[in-house]
Amino acid sequence: MIRIPPLATIAYLVLAFGLAWVVALPLWLGDGLATPAAALLLPVMMYTPAAAVLIVLFVMRPIPKGQRLRFLGLWPLRPAKRVIWLSVLGIFGPIVLIVLAMLLSAGLGWFQADFAGLSGFRQAIEATAPASTPLPPAALLVAAQLIAIPFAAVTINALAAFGEELGWRGFLVPALRRYGTWPALLISGAVWGLWHAPVILLGYDFARTDITGVLLMTGGCVVWGILLGWLRLRSASVWPAVFAHGAMNAAMGLPVVFIAAGTTFDPALAFALGVSGWIVGVVVIVVLLLTGQFRRQPELAGSRAPKHPSTPAP
Repeated sequence: MIRIPPLATIAYLVLAFGLAWVVALPLWLGDGLATPAAALLLPVMMYTPAAAVLIVLFVMRPIPKGQRLRFLGLWPLRPAKRVIWLSVLGIFGPIVLIVLAMLLSAGLGWFQADFAGLSGFRQAIEATAPASTPLPPAALLVAAQLIAIPFAAVTINALAAFGEELGWRGFLVPALRRYGTWPALLISGAVWGLWHAPVILLGYDFARTDITGVLLMTGGCVVWGILLGWLRLRSASVWPAVFAHGAMNAAMGLPVVFIAAGTTFDPALAFALGVSGWIVGVVVIVVLLLTGQFRRQPELAGSRAPKHPSTPAP
């Protein structure tokens, strides 16, 4: 197993955080998330972890050249069956968890839903459509959105998530695994959450512009980071985590689709990165723990040095 020197890991973190703040700086100097360039800067920020990985790999060279793709979980994709079924789980698992979190929020009174009438969704569509414009049934539009989620998860959303996943689950999780599975998962999840600070402090996701927003994001990223990290460790590939991250982003807005007209909800409670998502995620983590899933980890990367001719194969 390749061991990343601590100095290389620290350099990666400094670069990932520093580049994120540099990219977000125009938002801070402008109108925050209302800055016209925000739609471009946010996806660019998602690629700062990948940029940090490339800089560390080519400047500090902590991984031998022939082992880089293997260490990062990009290639080879084998055994193919394991990578495929965990990728499928990565695509549909987060969608199920987000739906369960939404149902839990509704059951606890944190979120007022209208699953039958779709009143909030219809109200939003009617408000944006020109007057007298005939609209298809709300149920048909919602069904189309639900069907599109898995496709978005493996295409545009996976492309956007790749930059983060190459850094967090591709590089950081295996770099920290020398300290143990749980330290690797917990630390990488916390780092992932804190890395969002440049936009969270502007009100992104939780509409809070103080430390509480950062703490909420960090809590959510620790829970979801454990699940994405498990996909990475269980598959020895970064791709299931990429698709899972894409599915998260594609399905995260479901509460907005099913909200009752004239109501609002607190993202800290009803958002999948908030308390409801924490509860559902922790239940899944406990199930994985009790079934021994965290112990089933193939080698993420290793030396391919040839055996000595006199050494018999095992």
